[in-house]
Amino acid sequence: MDGPEGSTGQPGPADRSHRSSVSSVGARAADVLVYLADDSMVPLAVENLPSLSAHELHRAIREVLQLPDIALDAFALWLVSPLLEVQLKPKHQPYKLGRQWQELLLRFTDAPDDDVAMDEPSLQFRRNVFFPKRRELQIHDKEVLRLLYEEAKGNVLAARYPCDVEDCEALGALVCRVQLGPYQPGQPAACALREKLDSFLPAHLCKRGHGLFAALRGRGAKAGTGEQGLLNAYRRVQEAAGSDSEREAALSPHYRAYLLKCHELPFYGCAFFHGEIDKPAQGFLHRGGRKPVSVAISLDGVHVIDCREKHVLLGLRFQELSWDHTSPEEEESVLWLEFDGDNEGTPVNKLLKIYSKQAELMSSLIEYCIELSQAAEPAASQEAGPTSASGSSPAPHQRPQLRRQGSVVCSRIQHLSTIDYVEEGETIRRVKPKRSTSFFSRQLSLGQGSYTVVQPAADSLEQG
Repeated sequence: MDGPEGSTGQPGPADRSHRSSVSSVGARAADVLVYLADDSMVPLAVENLPSLSAHELHRAIREVLQLPDIALDAFALWLVSPLLEVQLKPKHQPYKLGRQWQELLLRFTDAPDDDVAMDEPSLQFRRNVFFPKRRELQIHDKEVLRLLYEEAKGNVLAARYPCDVEDCEALGALVCRVQLGPYQPGQPAACALREKLDSFLPAHLCKRGHGLFAALRGRGAKAGTGEQGLLNAYRRVQEAAGSDSEREAALSPHYRAYLLKCHELPFYGCAFFHGEIDKPAQGFLHRGGRKPVSVAISLDGVHVIDCREKHVLLGLRFQELSWDHTSPEEEESVLWLEFDGDNEGTPVNKLLKIYSKQAELMSSLIEYCIELSQAAEPAASQEAGPTSASGSSPAPHQRPQLRRQGSVVCSRIQHLSTIDYVEEGETIRRVKPKRSTSFFSRQLSLGQGSYTVVQPAADSLEQG
């Protein structure tokens, strides 16, 4: 892609096996199918498809769906297949990019040649990675909220957004309310939940065999969770005042409640990329190997997620990291993340190596997100005003609320294999170690950042 706005990442839950979004091509006109987050299709009859820009197609979709102006910023067009996903810039020409799809797969994925030859993208209308959560709170249009809700729900159910069991139940309860209506005491709600359980909870919490309760408990869940926990959360969903018919029609509050709950997840709205990291050495022979991870990047920071265990391994705000990448021409394509840590209680530089053919794209996206965040800070401060709703001064870089112990969204640095070092003069020394300055020059320079310098101690160094 030609710049950081063209976000390329790992396929997500909205990925379908659509062979093409172009159903027929003639000399002048073509029928284009654009897919929404709920898997419905918007057919568009367009002229001169090869020269049509993403901005022009975006406008046509908004007109068909009768969406308000905010949809221009809230959504973007994506090219998506089981192997790759790309957020398009307004100037991109989807048809031409579709024709170049195999070249993109060869450049940005490790897919086998046979899979590359058979793969074909679909055109999807999805949330814009660069749309701030604070602006999402200003949306009142029901259809816009519904589309955002459907996409967030898909990411939760596919475990692309790892959630604690309690959060899964709270989010699943809102889905129950949307799909089943208000909770009615005395009705066989438990049966309805059991029959459609995978519509309300992520698949890894719906394992059959020994039952949902056993599956949840097997992943460390507390007693009392499961179908009953979901049912209890369903009972607690608040209903708006008004008649039964009015409440049934008013789904917007439930869409909004779902999105607000998702806003608590630090990786909500991210672009996802595929990579691998080194496993910590184990055993007498110190065998490690690699494990697959998802790298989630948004305006808020970078998160590395364990694909198998469905939990966060590392979460960093931009103020807490430095980064760089190496290209295949230099060596294996790698994204490097550097952050503060400790080694047996001693402050050190920690360097995480993420192997990925998308390293260059991730690096560009980090840089672009930082630029957007810095540009948006003055505007966000003005919108917030001199004080918050509670009367206190605003804290634009305030950390999220403390998570539960063992939460899936907490970092697990002890599960990472990192390079620990300290820089002394012009020599990088491996450590049993400490930290001095960044190995990289690329980092966010903000006065309120927490990325600090640690002075080396001579007795803590050993030659790397």
